[in-house]
Amino acid sequence: MPGIPQPNSPLRAVVFDLDGLMFNTEDLYQEVGATVLARRGHDFSRELLDKIMGRQSDKALQIMIEHHGLSDSVAGLAAESQEILDALLETRLQPMPGLLELLAALERAGVPRGIATGSPRSFLDRVLEMSGLRSHFLFTLASEDIEHGKPAPDVYLLAAHKHGCEAEEILVLEDSSIGCQAAVAANTFAVAVPGGHSCDHSFPGAKFIADSLQDERIYHALGLKTFYTLRGHL
Repeated sequence: MPGIPQPNSPLRAVVFDLDGLMFNTEDLYQEVGATVLARRGHDFSRELLDKIMGRQSDKALQIMIEHHGLSDSVAGLAAESQEILDALLETRLQPMPGLLELLAALERAGVPRGIATGSPRSFLDRVLEMSGLRSHFLFTLASEDIEHGKPAPDVYLLAAHKHGCEAEEILVLEDSSIGCQAAVAANTFAVAVPGGHSCDHSFPGAKFIADSLQDERIYHALGLKTFYTLRGHL
């Protein structure tokens, strides 16, 4: 397909970000943040959202505290936020458009899949259990598995090791600027898939910016039949 950068090496595996890429959890996080801050007389602004998106949970909460000069501790905010989020997950968790079709295409082609997120292990495991998608992934990496979170490249270097590949042999799907920075710094084939929460982010170094997980360019880069072809067989 014209206009798509070709990988330096054949792509052998895929790594997914979690929040906002696989599931609508970024939207839920925004609702949680708005609720927490409203209780303290503050707004959850776009500026704050851009500062925290893609970061490890404890670092995101610390940024929130500093941004608004809150007296709360990270642990206290984390507990309050988790309580609000738990209630939302039960009725509002949804896969992002094209996720299930892309996973099916990768599975049919025998392309191994992993997840690399800045969210805690407990949250990652719960979302995968609720969605029934745990078995689709060879491994999952959460915030506890690395010392330096995104935008540092550590999580994607570890993902490449888990896949038994060179970093340039894995395609990484990311929705945020910070996450994409990590994928680019790791020398992966980084593809940005922004949503409504990150549509105004910049993605320097990304191989291309996909419209969604349904974007035919993702399929083409991996040598898969396109989403639209597969949809007729699902």
